[in-house]
Amino acid sequence: MEKPIYLDYNATTPVSPEVVEEMLPYIHSHFGNPSSSYAFGRHNKEAIENARMQVANLIGSLPEEIIFTSGGTESNNHSIRGSAFANAQNGKHIVTSAVEHPAVTEVCRYLEKQGFEITSLPVDSFGRVNPADVEKALRPDTVLLTIMHANNETGTIQPIKEIGEIAKKHGVLFHSDAAQSVGKIKVDVNERGVDLLSIAGHKLYAPKGIGALYIRRGVTIENLIFGAGQESGQRPGTENVPFIVALGKACELAKENFEISNRQMFQMRQRLLEGLKEKIQSGIKLNADLNNCLPNTLSIAFEGVEAHTLASIVNEQVSFSTGSACHAGSAEVSPVLRAMNTDRKTAAGTVRFSTGKFTTTEEIDYAVEVISTAVNQLHNLI
Repeated sequence: MEKPIYLDYNATTPVSPEVVEEMLPYIHSHFGNPSSSYAFGRHNKEAIENARMQVANLIGSLPEEIIFTSGGTESNNHSIRGSAFANAQNGKHIVTSAVEHPAVTEVCRYLEKQGFEITSLPVDSFGRVNPADVEKALRPDTVLLTIMHANNETGTIQPIKEIGEIAKKHGVLFHSDAAQSVGKIKVDVNERGVDLLSIAGHKLYAPKGIGALYIRRGVTIENLIFGAGQESGQRPGTENVPFIVALGKACELAKENFEISNRQMFQMRQRLLEGLKEKIQSGIKLNADLNNCLPNTLSIAFEGVEAHTLASIVNEQVSFSTGSACHAGSAEVSPVLRAMNTDRKTAAGTVRFSTGKFTTTEEIDYAVEVISTAVNQLHNLI
């Protein structure tokens, strides 16, 4: 068994072998510019459109409603900033939540400097937004509502369908950051009622540096960058064909293997939790309601143990996060845990384990032994 055991799939995923195989020809031989009219270009253009269809099939959209981006951060920036400026004549009020990823919160902070007003909704102790709070926050000048589908730190799933119905009733554009949910739970843009949805390739076994943005037909947003007419003029620039092909294949695999992957991730998470409960002497606190959580995510706090200390002890054997991977190295309480009113001691002991489709029972059992031994040793030192 290879070490360390990787239990941080929410940070990033390994690239699936089938995805690598699919993209390699577009690195080695299919090098044409998709905008060229001759065979080298046409072949790559067809590959892009096939990938667009594969992404659309995964989330229940039309292919023409998908544009390719460099990843989840760009998709979030494009949708939030673009829709805000495109609709500024109707108002400058945006509603979001207190547990969003920085790729959302930082855009909102930027828009505040441009004269927009941001309302950040509170969450409960598990990080869930109350749809009633959403409805109360909407105003005649609200031009955008942006609420993530599932949280990257805790795995908590937001009531997107109910929120989407509220947004539609009030005629407000609704964006959702689905970087963590696509490929793990079912995401259907029509069922959820979203107008804009962000996808990050490296969260579903495609390479880093590729993503997609769903823009419902009829929704207009301003461009982030300007150039030629690629991606229906929404995202100009010569397309990253190998990575687009890779994302398409990853989405195809996610759809085909959804039930198997979902069950695998869930079973491995449950095996990990039960093993830790059985072997650890001190208490374990869950930071999410596992009945309303991504099937692969386990955010827990070990009583009397500092998470960074634990991670430093076992890092050669097990890899996991002590919070959002985007904030690794920071000793501050994460904004997500702070918004959940998690006390500082519990926050300091919080770790996030996240399983994936390649996680095995042998890896989980090994991780349980390593982590429980370290936690018990640290607890005995208190």
